[in-house]
Parts: sequence; C-alpha cells; structure tokens
Amino acid sequence: MAQKPSIPKGTRDFSATEVAKRNYIIQVIKTTFENFGFQPIETPSFENSETLMGKYGEEGDRLIFKILNSGDYLSKVSDDVLHQKDANKLTPKISDKALRYDLTVPFARYVVQHQNEIEFPFKRYQIQPVWRADRPQKGRFREFYQCDADVVGSKSLWQEVEFVQLYDAVFHQLNLKGVTIKLNNRKILSGIAEVIGATDKLIDFTVALDKLDKIGEEGVKKEMLEKGITQNALIKLNPLFHLSGSNIDKLNQLKAIIKDSQEGLTGVQELEFVIATIEKVGLYDSKVEIDVTLARGLNYYTGAIIEVAPPKTVQMGSIGGGGRYDDLTGIFGLKDMSGIGVSFGLDRIYLVLEELSLFNEVALPKPDILFVNFGSDEALYATKAIKKLRALGVKSELYPEATKLKKQLNYADKRKIPLVVLIGLAELENNTFTIKNMISGDQQTGDFKFLIQQLKH
Repeated sequence: MAQKPSIPKGTRDFSATEVAKRNYIIQVIKTTFENFGFQPIETPSFENSETLMGKYGEEGDRLIFKILNSGDYLSKVSDDVLHQKDANKLTPKISDKALRYDLTVPFARYVVQHQNEIEFPFKRYQIQPVWRADRPQKGRFREFYQCDADVVGSKSLWQEVEFVQLYDAVFHQLNLKGVTIKLNNRKILSGIAEVIGATDKLIDFTVALDKLDKIGEEGVKKEMLEKGITQNALIKLNPLFHLSGSNIDKLNQLKAIIKDSQEGLTGVQELEFVIATIEKVGLYDSKVEIDVTLARGLNYYTGAIIEVAPPKTVQMGSIGGGGRYDDLTGIFGLKDMSGIGVSFGLDRIYLVLEELSLFNEVALPKPDILFVNFGSDEALYATKAIKKLRALGVKSELYPEATKLKKQLNYADKRKIPLVVLIGLAELENNTFTIKNMISGDQQTGDFKFLIQQLKH
C-alpha cells in the first residue's frame, strides 16, 4: 500500500471555504491600503542570501530558509570544509539564495534598485507569502502571508499617526473590536540602555525585553544577566516594569527615568505627538496603549515601534506590527532615506475572526446558475447560452455528466446555487429554458431574455 502523502510541518492546505475567507480579509486590507494612497508592488519569493542575512539579528538569521545551489552543490566544497561539519562555513559554499523572511528588507532592496523610477515619498503595499524556519505552534507557521504597507522618503511623524489610523480602519472594516495598538520608540529603549550603563548591550537588552509577555519579568532579567548586563543596571531598570496610569502618565514617568538621555527624551516627545494627535482625531474601535517593554527584536527599527494585540478574549499573539527604520536602505547604499511600515498577520487575523465567529457574511464563491445536463444536444444548447451569460458577467456552470436529475439537483443544493436550468426536447424545439428556483421550488419557462430577467430577480 502506498504511503499516505503529507505536507511539511508549519504549512497548510486551504479548502475553498478557507480561501474565500482569506480572500475576504485580503480584500478588506487591500481596499483600505488603496484608500490611504498606497500602491502595490511584488518582489521574488527568494532573494540573494547577502540581501537577507545580517538584517534581522542573530536569531532572525537562524530562521531564514536557505536554498541549495543547483546541480552538484558539493562539488566545489573542499574536503577540509566538509570534515569540519561547520554549518557557518559550509552554507555559503552550497547556498547563495534564500526564501524571504519578511517583506520589508526586500522592499528596501527594491527601493534602492528602482530609486530613479520612484516618486518620493513612496507609499507601497505588498501582500505575499514569507517563510521562517520557526517551531510551528498555534498562530505561528513556517509559510504565511504578510500584508505590508510602507512609506519611504519622509521623516514626518504624521506617518506614524496615519499608520495607527490604518490599523484601526482595517479592523473596523473587519468588525474586529477590542484591538489594542501598542506603541513604543526605539530611541526610548536606547535612552534606557544609556542611563543604566548598558549602551554596548542594546541589542541583547531589546531582544530580552521583547520576550516579557512570554517569560515574565524574572525571565527577562535572567536573560539580561546571562548576556552580561549587570545586576546594578537591572536595579536601575526596575521602574520600567511597573509603569502605570494613562498613556500621558506613563510618558511622564519615563521622562523621570531617562532624564539624563537626550535621545531617550526625543523618543518620548515623538510618542507624545502621536498620542496627542490620535486623541484629537479619534479612532473607530481600537485602543492605543504605550508599552515601553515593546522592543521587537529586529535590528532595523530606529524610531516608532508598533505592535497590535487582538481582543483579550482571544488567546493569540500579535496580529500586526511594524515601526520606523531611518537607515534601512543604507544597508544597500542609499543613505538618508527614512521609512516606516506596518504588517498585518493574515493567518492570525483569520484565526481570531474564526474564533469570534466574524465570518458569517462571507459567502463561498459559486455559480449564479447551473445548467442540468440531459445529453449531448442539450449540453451544446446550454453551453451556447452559458457563453452569452458569462459575457454578461453571470457566473454559470454546466453539470459535466448526463447523469440522474436527482444527483445534479443535489449538487446544486449542496453548493447553494440558487437557479437551475432544465433543458429537454421541448426547450430545444421552442428555443426556451425552464428555470427552477432552488429555494422556492418554483419552475418557469421562457426565452433567453426571460432567463436574464429571472437572474436579475
């Protein structure tokens, strides 16, 4: 007996119903992106390794899927390297391409390559799959879609305000209430590292801090100690874990903690502008919250950091995130090109909507009308009519086999096709169509014009 086929862990098949639901989410996001002035681009599913490696930090680099070179990829590797069994030395010799880890770094590469064709500030959106060699778990997959929007070529804080509104607008359209848009600023994190004397450990500091919701305060402190951050520094850091009150209260407490860091105070001022402006403009359903432990362990954020949490009634990680990256294109040679962007986690949003039963109005794509097949002459007559209907934008289908009527009607019923056309000898002779309403059971006969009228009803 042949072995039952399977798919790799962290990947999924999608049924027609699931695809319809996913397309619904994508369409809402896409429409909102375009309402906000973003335009679409696409980039390859894989990039040169040098484009991706070193852009996400040490942890991110380990999660990048490498692609083996074509042909005999071991032929040019020396016996010495093979016998060392050192992946860091071997990998560059057998792989020079990798699946994209996210859409932001490929976007930065795109901007640099096409800078003479782009009108700045450039607002782009991109909806494509990405891949990460991560441990699969609920809401975390190895292949998943990201829905990104970015602006490059502007340092204005009004962009931060717009992205908060963008998140709120999408979730409002999806009828997803109770979402929390969390904000922080990398300059604040740099300021904190400066005042506790851990400037040289900024990356270690932020990577550990970003795990607060997973390993707790004690876990974060333990990891920081293991990374060489001193006990004295942790004592100075302690007030950070216990900020309370409104967003303005938290920012005022932050000012006291980082009063000796000009960079940190600049980050506070930037957040004050965003928070104050959002309060004046207003949001639909979302809540904005300052979260100074929000770090997102990605090397390229330099200003605002954004993360979106689902309603508290749902056990799920973040469903979106992003931030400002003032020097991302600089890694590809284009200096002084500030950017900011956010991403929507399609797969996690899907799971949240499913758990909250918010897909009730999403209909599975189906024909508007099905033509029953009673034989070759009847099928040809039906096919000619179907061609005319499709030209008019009517989704039409012919049942492929001339089988029992009951079976064909059951097919229409299960697919919830509202109208069925019966064509027999009388219809062929009179150039007419008998139309059966699958909801009421009524049947009426008329010409093609009559058929169109019934479809409109």
